[in-house]
Amino acid sequence: MPVLCAAALVGATLSGCVSAVSGTAVRAQDTGPIGLEVPLLKESDLDRVLLSAGEVNGIMGATGIRVTASSESMSDNSDGVSDVDCLGAIYGAEDRVYQGSDWTAVRDQVLQEPANDNQHWVEQIAVLYPSAVKAQKFVDDSRTTWQRCGGSSIDIDNSEAHSTWKIDKADVGGTILSQTSTQRNAGGWGCQHALTTASNLVVEAWACSDAITDEAQSIASGMVKNAAKK
Repeated sequence: MPVLCAAALVGATLSGCVSAVSGTAVRAQDTGPIGLEVPLLKESDLDRVLLSAGEVNGIMGATGIRVTASSESMSDNSDGVSDVDCLGAIYGAEDRVYQGSDWTAVRDQVLQEPANDNQHWVEQIAVLYPSAVKAQKFVDDSRTTWQRCGGSSIDIDNSEAHSTWKIDKADVGGTILSQTSTQRNAGGWGCQHALTTASNLVVEAWACSDAITDEAQSIASGMVKNAAKK
């Protein structure tokens, strides 16, 4: 397992935030990235936004992926990266990245094969905001960060190992931002990172394997579809 993935939920707790917002409907201009109208969500909706293990297996072309970790709080891996300004381009659900954006609740889930030599690794993150405007602002700010960090190499150090990741140029042309990172000297192991917003929700996804393509985008799109369900 790559260091990036192994450290994602280290030290995570289940305490989380408990703020919520009212459930009024959102106008058509707040539709999601796949043209679905998403209502204004509250914290109790976040669990249903996440994909099931079966759905993740289907997207990843696998059969043995299971939920192996979950959290209702942000993580902090800022001490282990060589360029903290690119933290949001190399890790998901980071406290330092979301700090000051007025998020109110989060669900963070890691899925992989339980064996130590897992062939796939997935993280899906649903973050609630008090308004669609604040959720969109976080995505807009992230777009700038991802673009700036594209083409750079980031060293990661944690209690397990040292690794170096090459961050590719961000694809910001569509409604789902995406960016691929490849681990050096790891046999082609890489991760796609995807981020988008719908209504007052931000969804973030990571999908890793040795032949990664657009799986994280598919996961993010599926999460938005779940958010649109009444």
